[in-house]
Amino acid sequence: MQFVHVNGIVLHYAVRGAADKPTLVFANSLGTDFRIWDAVAERLESDHRLVLYDKRGHGLSEATKPPYALSDHVNDLAGLLDHLGIENAVIVGLSVGGMIAQALATLRPELVRALVLSDTAHKIGTDALWDGRIKAVTEEGIASIADGIMERWFTPGYRTPENPDFTGYLAMLTRTTVEGYAGTCAALREAELTESTRALKVPTLCLVGDQDGSTPPDLVRELASLIAGARFEIIKGAGHLPCVEQPEKTVGLIRSFLRQANIA
Repeated sequence: MQFVHVNGIVLHYAVRGAADKPTLVFANSLGTDFRIWDAVAERLESDHRLVLYDKRGHGLSEATKPPYALSDHVNDLAGLLDHLGIENAVIVGLSVGGMIAQALATLRPELVRALVLSDTAHKIGTDALWDGRIKAVTEEGIASIADGIMERWFTPGYRTPENPDFTGYLAMLTRTTVEGYAGTCAALREAELTESTRALKVPTLCLVGDQDGSTPPDLVRELASLIAGARFEIIKGAGHLPCVEQPEKTVGLIRSFLRQANIA
C-alpha cells in the first residue's frame, strides 16, 4: 500500500507495470475503489506503467467533510501525478472518474496525452436525483439504495447469489464512507462539462456497457460527439462497470485505441 499527502488530504494509490512504458492512470467510479480495475490492470501491466488510486472519500483514501466539488477530485489527481512526476499520461476514467479525466484535460492539459472515458458523460443526472441520493445515504445509509445501484452496475446474469464477485462488489459499495459518497454526489450534481469538453483536442475513446443503467449508450454517444475525432464503442454483456464484467473486451478496445493513437 502506498499513501501520499496531496491537496490537503491523504490518497491511497498503487503504481504497477513497466516503468519505461506509456503511463495509464485509472480513476474509479462513485462507490468503488481502484480494485474495480484489477482484471484490466492484470492484462495491461506487462507493457504499460499503471497508476491506480482511490479518489477522495473512497477506498483507503481520506474522507473529508462534504460537500465536494469536481475540482477537489481533479486537484487531488493532479497532485498525485505531480508527486509521481508524471505528465503526458493516458487517463482512463469510469463514471465520475471519466468526468475527473475530462476536467483534468481541461485544467492541466500537460498531464493528459489521451482519454479513455468509460460509462460517463459531460453531465450526469439531475439536481433532484443527486439531492435524493444524498438525503437517502445520510439519513439511512448506503445500504438503503444498494439494490437499485447494483441493478445499474451489473447485468442480470451477474447479479446472482451464486456469484461471489457480485457479493464482493456489493460490500465494496456499502462500505464506502457516507462522507465520500455524499460528497461526490454533490460534485456530480454541480458538474457541467459540456463546453469545456467540447473544446478538448486529445485522442479520446468513449466506452459503454450495452446494459448500463447509469450512463446509457445514447448518453455516452452524445459525449463522444462533443470531442472531435472521438471513437465510440459499445461493450456487449456489461452494465455500468465493463472493466469488471467484460475486462477482456475492455482491454481489447483500449489496446486498439492506443495503437490507433500511436501510444502503444
